[in-house]
Amino acid sequence: MRRFALFAVSAIFVLSLAAYAEQSAVSGSGSIPAPSTASAQSAPAPMTAEQVAELRADIMMARKEFAAAIDAYLAILKDNPRDAMLLNKTGVAYQELGAYDSAAKYYKKSERANKKLTNPVNNLGTLEYGLHHYSKSVNYYKRALKLGASEATVYSNLGYAYYSEKKFELAMDAFNKAVAIDPTVFDSHGGSGGTIMQQRTAPDPGTLNFFLAKSYARAGDAERAAHFLKLARDYGYKDLMSVSKDKDFATVIKDPRIQDVLHNRPSFTDVDSKPTAN
Repeated sequence: MRRFALFAVSAIFVLSLAAYAEQSAVSGSGSIPAPSTASAQSAPAPMTAEQVAELRADIMMARKEFAAAIDAYLAILKDNPRDAMLLNKTGVAYQELGAYDSAAKYYKKSERANKKLTNPVNNLGTLEYGLHHYSKSVNYYKRALKLGASEATVYSNLGYAYYSEKKFELAMDAFNKAVAIDPTVFDSHGGSGGTIMQQRTAPDPGTLNFFLAKSYARAGDAERAAHFLKLARDYGYKDLMSVSKDKDFATVIKDPRIQDVLHNRPSFTDVDSKPTAN
């Protein structure tokens, strides 16, 4: 479902592939011909000129050339106005540029084009979250999950929204589900996972990071529990020593990394010098 999985391919290889596809199209073939050797059995299917154009736009997104990517997606959409994934990608590009009205427009077009596609529903939730419309964002995330989304990103977004509403038990439940699906979901790797947007900010980051530490501790991941516990500490979370009696930390409490966080205080006191949320 994620066409942006192509970003996992080496950028040099992808660019070379796009150039080769263009040469093939110019020569009249219109697509990349399959190799004539035995390796053809494992070779990917030929790419059409349209697929090459989309791949180039995806590369622009990976390079954060959002305006250029929008132009490229819109050019493809002229001949494919109901391509739900392309419409969603266009919305992502607009959202990355901060053009939220345009992003919402294309997410809704994507949703109408394919009512079973969950990414634009999630992404509409992130727009509402950015406007501090937390209840509306919860409704979008829950709708995405009801449609069948099993993305850790959707659960993490739902957790952020519940947290911002101060519904902490519901937030913890969503965080736990996100971690169970993908332990790396809260690692810092940008604002979007390709075609699905993920929240990265919330009020009171000290408490937020403490909750994330609890989720990882509960999962037995001492390394990440210590990481987020340190962030909670550095953001001034007041009840740090409560972990010694917190059942969620029972399996990791003796880990040296947890103990190091508990017994070593940061040297700074200026809140403006504190680190980012994750």
